[in-house]
Parts: sequence; structure tokens; C-alpha cells
Amino acid sequence: MIRLAVRVSGDDAAGVVLAELLALSPAGVEEREVDGGVEYVIYGAAGELPALPALQAAVGDGLVDVTSAEIADDWDERWKTWHRPITVSAGARRLRVRPPWEPAQAGHVDVVIDPAQAFGTGAHATTRLCLELLLMLEPQGAVADWGCGTGVLAIAAAMLGFAPVSAVDFDPLALTATADNARANGVSLASARVNLREEPGPFAATVCANLLRPLLLDAARLMTQAPQSLIASGLLREEADEIVAAFAFHGLAERERRHCEQWSALLLTRGG
Repeated sequence: MIRLAVRVSGDDAAGVVLAELLALSPAGVEEREVDGGVEYVIYGAAGELPALPALQAAVGDGLVDVTSAEIADDWDERWKTWHRPITVSAGARRLRVRPPWEPAQAGHVDVVIDPAQAFGTGAHATTRLCLELLLMLEPQGAVADWGCGTGVLAIAAAMLGFAPVSAVDFDPLALTATADNARANGVSLASARVNLREEPGPFAATVCANLLRPLLLDAARLMTQAPQSLIASGLLREEADEIVAAFAFHGLAERERRHCEQWSALLLTRGG
């Protein structure tokens, strides 16, 4: 197994690098904070990933360091140490997202997500921010998760009491992972393959859109009916104002903005 790591310094560079690595490995990108920036990592068998020497290059406003290395045969067990439970809360509500090998804890809404299947385990800053904003809303009415990944947001919404819940993604692996994780958590949701670059996402009273900036701009351009509440993330801090302006055209106004690391998330509502 080959481990390809790209260490990034600079917010502009981070968005470019993440998009490129997701194109190489749509099934998953590992992210961790390092001194002076962030490191993105993808894994693949020999021949699946580009053969790159150690190098440094300028991307956007920052530098990237690229390294590749063979990893030990027991990687399929050791990688589990990277996936730890995360807990988010809002008022009295507490929600915990954990991989299946971690035990449940009392007093939390317990969401079990298998991180081996697709990108999105709940640990990424943008997912945590979306969950925080979701917990702020009263759990009533329909929810649509645009770009569902492993279904973290859709499953959390269903377990909090929102209904009906739908989840869409363009990647068939993501839809399979979402369906598997929904069954594991004992919740029911509808899923469908949707190309959010070319068609509007399904309408719901509450929409969760944890997408990168270009997809959010496409979603705003294609939207035909505005939700009552829209949670938008996948944004670098300096991109948030642009997304607020894009959805303002549909009568959605900023109610809450949260930051974590270099990322931002927005809660937009009709009527402010």
C-alpha cells in the first residue's frame, strides 16, 4: 500500500489541493492538522497513485510538500487509530459520531459511521460545524442532505427526529455507504444520484449542503425553491461572504456563522 501525503500551508492552496486529491481518490481523503498547516493523505495500491518524488511546489498563496511512502502490511488495522469519536452539542442536545469499533456512551444521540466506505466520517471540521448548526434547529420537517458522503448529516437528522430525510450524491459509492450506515443506525431515508453541478438538489424545509465552494455556487444558481433553513459548509473562511451573497438572491439571510480551523459553516434562513 502506498501513502501519498500533501502538506499544505496557505488557505487558498488547501482548497486547490483537497479538490485535486478528491479527484484522484473520491473514496476518501484523510486530513490532519500539522505545524504550520494541514496534511491531506490518500492511499492506494502500487500503480494506482502517481509516482511522485518528494517535492515542494507553490500553489495559490502557499506551499505544498508532497511525499509518498510504502506502509506496513497491518495498515488496515493501524489506520483505525486515526478515526476517533467526535461529540457536538447545542444547549442540552449532545450528539456523538463514532466508528463501529468504538463503544457507545450514554446521554448522547449515537451515530455509527463506518469510515472505510467513503469520504465523510464526522471528524472533518466542516462536518462538525454542520452538526452544530443542525442541533440548533428544532427537529421537525423534512431534511435533504446534498452531497451526503457516508450519510453523517442525513443519519444524524433522522436520529434527531427530522422526517422525512433524503440524501443525494453523484458518487454511487457514497450512496451505497449512506444506505449501509442508515441500516446500521436503524433509520430510514431516501437516497438518489444527483449531479449538483447540473440539476437542483431535492427540496426540503431544511437542506444540509457540505460542499466545496464551486458546488455551492452551482447549487445557488440552479435552486428553484428555497428551503426554510440552509446549512452550508465546505468553505474556507474567506469564501463565506460570497456564498451568503449567492443564496441571498433566493431570500435566504445569514443567521449564524461558525469557524473551525480554516473552515466556515453558515446557517441561512428565509426571513433572516
